[in-house]
Amino acid sequence: MSYRLGVDVGGTFTDLLVIDDETGRTFRDKVPSTPHDPSEAVIAGARQLCGRAGIRPEELALFLHGTTVATNAVLEHKIARVGLIVTEGYRHVLQIARSLVPGGLAAWIVWPKPEPMAPLEATIEAPERIGADGRIVRPLDEAQLRLNLKRLAEEKVEAITVCLINSYMNDAHERRVAEICAEELPGIPVSISADILPEMQEYERTLTTVANSAVRPTVSRYVGNLERELTNWGTPAKLSLLRSDGGLMSAEKSRNAPVNLLMSGPAGGVAGAVWIAKNSGHPNVLTLDMGGTSTDVALIEDYQPRLRRETSVGHLTVRASSLDVKTVGAGGGSIASVPELTRALRVGPQSAGAVPGPAAYGRGGELPTVTDANVVLGYLPENLLGGTFKLDREAARRSVQTVADALGLSLMEAAAGIVAIVNETMYGALRLVSISQGYDPRDFALMAFGGAGPLHGNAMGTLMGSWPVIIPPSPGVLCAYGDATTRLRVDAQRSFNKLVTQTSDAEVGAVIAELAAQVTAELEAEGVAAADQELRFEIDVRYAGQAFEVPLTVPRGADIADLTARFDAEHKRLFTFNLGVPQELVNIRVVALGKAANVEAERIAKGDGNPITAKVRDHEVWMDGAARPAVIYDRSKLRAGDVVPGPAIVTEMDSTTLVHLGHAATVDDFGNLLINPA
Repeated sequence: MSYRLGVDVGGTFTDLLVIDDETGRTFRDKVPSTPHDPSEAVIAGARQLCGRAGIRPEELALFLHGTTVATNAVLEHKIARVGLIVTEGYRHVLQIARSLVPGGLAAWIVWPKPEPMAPLEATIEAPERIGADGRIVRPLDEAQLRLNLKRLAEEKVEAITVCLINSYMNDAHERRVAEICAEELPGIPVSISADILPEMQEYERTLTTVANSAVRPTVSRYVGNLERELTNWGTPAKLSLLRSDGGLMSAEKSRNAPVNLLMSGPAGGVAGAVWIAKNSGHPNVLTLDMGGTSTDVALIEDYQPRLRRETSVGHLTVRASSLDVKTVGAGGGSIASVPELTRALRVGPQSAGAVPGPAAYGRGGELPTVTDANVVLGYLPENLLGGTFKLDREAARRSVQTVADALGLSLMEAAAGIVAIVNETMYGALRLVSISQGYDPRDFALMAFGGAGPLHGNAMGTLMGSWPVIIPPSPGVLCAYGDATTRLRVDAQRSFNKLVTQTSDAEVGAVIAELAAQVTAELEAEGVAAADQELRFEIDVRYAGQAFEVPLTVPRGADIADLTARFDAEHKRLFTFNLGVPQELVNIRVVALGKAANVEAERIAKGDGNPITAKVRDHEVWMDGAARPAVIYDRSKLRAGDVVPGPAIVTEMDSTTLVHLGHAATVDDFGNLLINPA
């Protein structure tokens, strides 16, 4: 037998899911994360889950992993000291940067520019020049370069970036510089822009490649630790990591191009949501992935998640494809506080995390959190993780009482206020991926998952007007499901930079064919036969004179007329207007996807509509300003067609679902809970 293991590391819990490749049967588990070394929870959890499921290490074929190691390295500024090599005369490329400043009018007065990831003192020049047409204008002065490299040795750099002007047209000098670096500074990893981002716009190309170098040693150590532990465990499973764009990359490639992992963690949830959306028959879905530390939201249209050509983490924005995910500091562990100055309730972005966690976890935490508020309101029963994790209700009440005292409210009013504020924070994020981009959220279902998402999904559906609210089976480990069902992905791109009036279908087709051959061969080297591959084609388009472009996915064989019509329609939707000037084709990309996982969703037994056999006990919750009778149900005993009227709580191993007053949850054939207004 052959199994695939998906692992997703969150700020509070690490989720694991094993899938039997032959039958589609699944086994799942959650273990507390180990922030000091995430790999500890990954390996310990994998061993524990396989032991419980009776799976031998040698039966694992694939180990698929979504990680936040690169993300956390950037957010916590635990990055390598990067040495940068640029063309002579361009030493200040990172310091000059772009003139765009975040914030409203006059924000430039108070906004300090982030410190460049490669300091000026560790930036040297290479005497060379490639022309815009790719011709060598000035040959590389290798002797002078070797002298300049002594500066990087003195600066004790831990990684090196090479980014020369116009190298996307001719990378010969960059590759020679990398060879010289390996001779003069052996053992230091070198990233060149021709490998990471062979596109025009030297600032974005430099910044992206520097970011790759900055996280490369950290990611390389992490991946190396995982591979070593897997070998010690005795499993031959091939390690692959989830990319920011929802595809998989090999362990070796993740070491060399970790900039593509910056949004690896959130991508797993979106990938899992796409799989559930296809099974439930809802092509348009807003996703709400609420964990212990943060909440990620995204938009899926016609079963396809929206992609961005940029990845943003904190103040860093790099040119690397990623799913269009917005993240806010709102999770089950988000801390509620009442600042002395304003006397107004705030929730997050600070989190109690996994250690010590919310007060209700009984690990020494005393600060009030969203989880504690849910416990006080009766939304979270005492037993979690199938009874293996018991909540301390009295500790939760004590912590939330501090907020109530500070605001002069009752305990229940304070708890309800905490939940309402965290819901508003998530509502703002959902508006960013829907209304702000020209979508009406009422045309979308809302899928809530993650450890805390199902508790808040019904409330978010009410705020957004998005129905039904879909709660998938095992919502707490859906990110791991996404990791386990994604496909290998490689891509190649090239700057084209021609107006549609100056090119032809044949010229564009020739570039696409060349890139397609490149990515097909690369995926074949990963063990995926050409017959099992799927190719996708993307072209960045803009109007002549514009500075930034709109990425479009196009079918193979689409002609320029079709492409321009698609661009005009997308530009109109995004910005409400079109221009009467020619379009420009800026970049062309081809993506190759590996074979999809052979995983069929399991159908559940039919019921008679009455969920009484799943009833655990009667309960009481605080809802809409009053204590109300409710019922707790065991999700594993619900059957297809059963209808659960609210107020109700549906419990399972990895999450808890709350059905509000005036709403009802219907169980579909695959075990999804579909919540609608009654």
